[in-house]
Amino acid sequence: MSKYKPHILLSQENTQIRDLQQENRELWVSLEEHQDALELIMSKYRKQMLQLMVAKKAVDAEPVLKAHQTHSAEIESQIDRICEMGEVMRKAVQVDDDQFCKIQEKLAQLELENKELRELLSISSESLQVRKENSMDTASQAIK
Repeated sequence: MSKYKPHILLSQENTQIRDLQQENRELWVSLEEHQDALELIMSKYRKQMLQLMVAKKAVDAEPVLKAHQTHSAEIESQIDRICEMGEVMRKAVQVDDDQFCKIQEKLAQLELENKELRELLSISSESLQVRKENSMDTASQAIK
């Protein structure tokens, strides 16, 4: 009898394995059916939500659109003001540049005039020096 026991045990295990495999197949089929049913339910749900959103969008979109248009108008107004300020700043810079150029020209003119006056002063000083020397020479010759 002990000889046949392993064979009987294997036979019982095989039967249990076949039963488990059959149960596994049935569970897979059931899972697929549930997934198909869930997909159908979700499809209908999405369709109804889309219809609801489209109907609600028509009502909700108008205030949002008006708010967006108002906001856009405010932004455009601010952009226009910024552009105007930029133009004023450009003009101010241009005036400053022009004034700077005029000051530079006047400074160059004054430096040139100063240089010429110093040269004249130098010539005048040299002329006086020469006259003093000549008068000293004349005086020294008269003394001799």
